[in-house]
Amino acid sequence: MSNNLDANAMSQSELTETPLTHATQLLNKVFGFAQFRESQQAIIENVLGQKNTLAIMPTGGGKSLCYQIPALVFDGLSVCISPLISLMQDQVRQLVELDIPACMLNSTLSADEYQANVQAISQGDIRLLFLAPETALQMSVLNLLQAANVNCLAIDEAHCISEWGHEFRPEYRQLGQLIERIPQAVIIALTATATPRVREDIKRQLVIANESEFIASFDRPNLFIEVNLKDNPYGQSKAFIDNHKGQSGIIYCLSRASVDELTAKLQADGYSALPYHAGLQSKKRAEYQDKFVRDDVDIIVATIAFGMGINKPDVRYVIHYDLPKNIEGYYQQIGRAGRDDLDADCLLLFSYGDTGKSRYFIDQMVNEQEKRLASMHLNQMLALAETEDCRRIPLLSYFGEPHVPQSCVKCDNCLNENQEKSDLTVPAQKFLSCVHRTGQRFGAGYVVDVLRGSNAEKVLQNQHNLLSTYNIGNEFSKKQWMTLSRQLIQKGLLQQDEQFGGLKLTAQAGDVLKGNAPFYALLQQQSTAASKSSHSTGAIDFNSDLFAILKTQRKQLADQAGVPPYAIFPDKSLQEMAHYLPQSAMSLLKIHGVGQAKFTKYGEQFIKMITDFCALNNLAEVTNSASGSSTSTKTSTTALSAKSKEIASLFDQGYSVLALAQQNKVKHNTIYGHLHKFVSLGYKLEHPERLIEATSLAPELLNKGLTTFAELGTERLKPVFDALNEQVSYEQLHLLRVFYLQGLSA
Repeated sequence: MSNNLDANAMSQSELTETPLTHATQLLNKVFGFAQFRESQQAIIENVLGQKNTLAIMPTGGGKSLCYQIPALVFDGLSVCISPLISLMQDQVRQLVELDIPACMLNSTLSADEYQANVQAISQGDIRLLFLAPETALQMSVLNLLQAANVNCLAIDEAHCISEWGHEFRPEYRQLGQLIERIPQAVIIALTATATPRVREDIKRQLVIANESEFIASFDRPNLFIEVNLKDNPYGQSKAFIDNHKGQSGIIYCLSRASVDELTAKLQADGYSALPYHAGLQSKKRAEYQDKFVRDDVDIIVATIAFGMGINKPDVRYVIHYDLPKNIEGYYQQIGRAGRDDLDADCLLLFSYGDTGKSRYFIDQMVNEQEKRLASMHLNQMLALAETEDCRRIPLLSYFGEPHVPQSCVKCDNCLNENQEKSDLTVPAQKFLSCVHRTGQRFGAGYVVDVLRGSNAEKVLQNQHNLLSTYNIGNEFSKKQWMTLSRQLIQKGLLQQDEQFGGLKLTAQAGDVLKGNAPFYALLQQQSTAASKSSHSTGAIDFNSDLFAILKTQRKQLADQAGVPPYAIFPDKSLQEMAHYLPQSAMSLLKIHGVGQAKFTKYGEQFIKMITDFCALNNLAEVTNSASGSSTSTKTSTTALSAKSKEIASLFDQGYSVLALAQQNKVKHNTIYGHLHKFVSLGYKLEHPERLIEATSLAPELLNKGLTTFAELGTERLKPVFDALNEQVSYEQLHLLRVFYLQGLSA
């Protein structure tokens, strides 16, 4: 095969001298995207510069493009190590659909298919080869790759390399044998769920320099996170599903028995649902997964066995029927939703009964280190479930992400900010004092025992029954004290030793102990009924009738081609089509996800359907200002809420953000959110200069901030915050973004 791929859809004259420019052209012409997402460009540029790279990106953050595009820029073969066959199959299907030569070697292939792929690799006809680590270590495969011109080695789900990772696989540790055979290949390791400890382990094993580590924000702003007290779990789940009729969703349960029971109930009530757990035969699991991916069934009820191998971008909701064991697992599971960047909802049903079950299983562990670690993970999960603050704070803090905004307007707590908190300063002082007096070396359970006057042998042996804090805490139950302890940890007054689980006071604790700072919190998580009408991240307003027609046609084409519907066009593409009503090749190519290969295959069909629909309904094409397929779209002005209009009007009248927050009993970020929505929908503030005045920024820093928004976009504040070397606060950036966006639409 020549170096000029048909998939590239470009002549040599179109290629410029830099690999990055080539990569950008491929992004647009092959994949149909106008611009790179956060961190993608920097990662790809590093790989193209032949530097071993570690990419930490959230699920749905666009990791695949970080090795797919270099594979098209490089002359030879790129190899991707993937842990699950289903992941490989999915990737190969999508790449072939884009006319990119890709294949895999694994046990699912017939002898003839396997040999044909080996021959294609030997002849240089393949650009991307997918292998499981076990396959990659076979001598025949090692010899095959050594003889091939391998330019790049991508290691997906790289956290599997580390024994500190949540899904450690010993085979990943042996990949050094492969690396030795192809020393010329640049390595890119990718994962969505690596803690700082795991990241360091990956870099050490793969010889990756610190400056070649790229960490995108773990925040998924399109996911709405909600926690409800579990009182009628089946009824609560049904009500949630009914709000997502005809949409794809996943329900996670902790046990196989719960999966089977819940699936049977849903099926009996007429819901399109199938089970998935390790107790089913592998053939049956594959069948059910395929039905879900191909939109033949709406709901999968599953254990955690249904996770890493799922690549279905249009999952619109995830329900946790039981409390997950740890934040890492929870994050990965909710990460199955909204991978197409459209809004998705995540519901966690929480009960203290579930906590008791988890504690019981932890107590059965023999290894003390594992027991302490499991207990700490459970406490972190409980902190997320019980917090009265933004749920993203404990979630993102777990992954070491600094500067987490205090309000996201994308979780139940941020929408229900008016929950009454109690003044718990005195109980907090009692707990902190007891931690100090017991020597700052015991866990929360022991401290609570002392506070409640326990006669436990350990308490008496340590003579802690003689302390002044002994038996002074009988106003609360043990459960309430444990809840308080987790909130003290979450708010930074206590630190927990990762190895031994002991609690230690922080400098912040001194202010509460001395009475210089109050401590407010909730001891009982309230059942929420948050209205999510205002949580949209800017989903485009589209013609639902046309969308349904396009969706039906997409399903027919997908079934004919033997691929999942999203491999034809994702939902985001269909929504843009149903909004902009493109009726020409030029217009359709501006739609997100419509590249040259997709246009060649399906463009005429979709243009005809849209043209016929518009003629029948007397509709005209809507101007799309995008220069190519855009990663974000302008929202219809009809979506503006009355509250956003009210906030904008009062701001124009001279009310400050502080005054508006106090008047409406909300956090500052909620006010910023209303102003942002107001201008992003095309409305104008009469006095935008007030935004600049409120920032109090010096002219030089002001101009630098506006220039940075122009370079990095306005979708996320963190990249801008980092680029400005933390010189501009998030509060100032909120105001500056609104000013910048109004200027764009001027």
